[in-house]
Amino acid sequence: MFLNLLSREEKHYFIDLLIKVIAAGGEADETELQIINLFKNEMGEDAHRYRKSSHDLEKLVKYFASKTKAIKNIVFLNLVRASLIDEFYSAEEHFIIEQIQEKFGITNKKKTDLMKIVYAERDLNERAKRVIAE
Repeated sequence: MFLNLLSREEKHYFIDLLIKVIAAGGEADETELQIINLFKNEMGEDAHRYRKSSHDLEKLVKYFASKTKAIKNIVFLNLVRASLIDEFYSAEEHFIIEQIQEKFGITNKKKTDLMKIVYAERDLNERAKRVIAE
């Protein structure tokens, strides 16, 4: 969501960060690879030219922490979205997202507002599935 507003470099850093977050428990499995590809498709051509970097989690978070509030909010929103796409809860993902929230300076109120957007999107998708299936 709004990932097309990121610059080419930011998109590449976002993919690196996304991979670190959703594969927190080890290597990305098939479902996690599908999630990564879903986000790449959303970002468009720039993301399809992505090549994995050797940046660690700390460097990636620091990179985005220096960006504007809007960029940090977009990145955080989409990391939360990605962590909730699959139906599996991961404590490691949760802890990383909390660390990112802190480093980005995102307040709990802002986090709640962003989470509401993610849940509203999920609710709309579920409602659409039910209507289509009827």
